[in-house]
Amino acid sequence: MKGFPLEIINFFVNLIKDPRGQIAVWITTLGPVAVFCPLFLIVFIETGLVFFPFLPGDSLLFAAGVFSNPGMYADLGLETGLNVVATLLVFYAAAILGNTSNYWIARFFGKRIIDSGKVKALTPERMAKLDGFFEKYGGLTIVITRFMPFFRTFAPFIAGTGHMNFGKFTLFNCIGGISWVSLFVLVGYFFGGVPFVQEHFEAIVLGIVAVSVAPAVIGAVKAALGSKKKDAQ
Repeated sequence: MKGFPLEIINFFVNLIKDPRGQIAVWITTLGPVAVFCPLFLIVFIETGLVFFPFLPGDSLLFAAGVFSNPGMYADLGLETGLNVVATLLVFYAAAILGNTSNYWIARFFGKRIIDSGKVKALTPERMAKLDGFFEKYGGLTIVITRFMPFFRTFAPFIAGTGHMNFGKFTLFNCIGGISWVSLFVLVGYFFGGVPFVQEHFEAIVLGIVAVSVAPAVIGAVKAALGSKKKDAQ
């Protein structure tokens, strides 16, 4: 993130901390149709560009699901919100097209990007972990990693470097993208109006982020401990 203007950094920080507030602002300023442009772009960029694995896909989907419930956006003082069918379709397209973009970027430029070392998050440990996933689960890796931040950005990239042909990748890409979007949007839609959720929304969003990131953190800790054991031997 070195070199990012402070305004962009603040935008991402605020988006991660309060996706509900950001969506409310977009609905008010852009309207119920144009608001889908930033929503599409954020999910597309997170899944489609290996340089942006930190964007808050899970919490954004959940918050958008909340605003797709007519009772919720009325309670928040908004005259209009999101249409749940449109929300699902826009995010389906963003998730599937994002992964497809990531795959083809890797197909043409993957080796050059990896060798450059500019993508610091694409560590040898994460690549080894994904290699293990592909070896163990095959195409299901694309589905499984949809629910794992960082890994969902890198999995299609690794697939594009030679782990999978495009036809097989597309099948699992569609299954994973539709499953991921449906889960988080519909959970937000059906449970966002629960009083407890409304009162503790920020804490729940942070919980979603924590649970999503947990597998990556656990994997990193295990890799670090394994490396220490090898060095000790």
